Amino acid sequence: MSKLTPASIAGLLIMGFATAAGAQQAYPNKPIRLIVAFAPGGNTDTVGRIVGQKLGESIGTQVIVDNRGGAGGVLGTEIAASANPDGYTLTMGTTTTHAISVAAYAKLRYDPIKNFAPIALVASAPYLLVVHPKIPARNLKEFIAYAKSQPGKLNYGSAGQATTTHLVMATLAGRAGLDMAHIPFKGNGPATTAVLSGEVQVLFGAVPPLLGHVTAKRVTPLAMSSGKRSITLPEIPTVAESGFPGFDMALWLGFFAPAGTPPAVLKKLEAALVQIGQSAEMKELMTKQGVEPYSMGSADLAKLLKADIQNYQSVFKAAGIPVQ
Repeated sequence: MSKLTPASIAGLLIMGFATAAGAQQAYPNKPIRLIVAFAPGGNTDTVGRIVGQKLGESIGTQVIVDNRGGAGGVLGTEIAASANPDGYTLTMGTTTTHAISVAAYAKLRYDPIKNFAPIALVASAPYLLVVHPKIPARNLKEFIAYAKSQPGKLNYGSAGQATTTHLVMATLAGRAGLDMAHIPFKGNGPATTAVLSGEVQVLFGAVPPLLGHVTAKRVTPLAMSSGKRSITLPEIPTVAESGFPGFDMALWLGFFAPAGTPPAVLKKLEAALVQIGQSAEMKELMTKQGVEPYSMGSADLAKLLKADIQNYQSVFKAAGIPVQ
């Protein structure tokens, strides 16, 4: 067996460093799992699939959507928080999973700030207030009058307890003085099915799964939750325009990785996602789905997250929603 000389040892070290550097440069070298903490059919799933496909094309790998719905997005987000921080597990973080959850749960098993690294904000989604066609209302004013004449008899659906869809309707009900029962579901898809069947009469739902049903007149659209009218449905007035000045609630959607993910990986993902968000193709795809495209980097997303955590803690107190 030949002895190692100082020169050969140095050569091996150089080779080792080169191999390590090559391994880092090789990212990604296998598919990336994108955890969507809601059932298929809602805003988060729709945006996740559209942007995930473009991200895979941009960085040269496949992005596989893994739907893990339940508990208003908490279950899937818990899985993402505990995933190996190697860049091969990402999650679509939302207003619900990363801001509302802090106010909603007394014993949340993840910290949206400490357990995650923000990558980029890619979209903002307003909600559309719809009612079953049997409800005799064609605008928000008529619906409020009808709901007040039927105290305790109407049900409204949501994508889950303490989700944005729940809080938007609870906030409107509080301001309008409505008495309705809340029926939570495991995502916007099931909630949409419920309002179509008449299981619930009212829904402040995600626009993507509702668009076709609005066109086919299977539901009656009343108002948008955002501060300005939707590009997709410009004929629908906002809640603010319909008698509730200052009403402006929407869902933001961004990519997050488990804390501890290598900075070089995060930078590569951020650069790709910001570029994707700025493309004309992405803006067109998002608009068709009733979603507003965004292109915000990690630093600004981190600031937004901290501000919204404080905001929704105030919303919970104002609406009188109990902490779970």
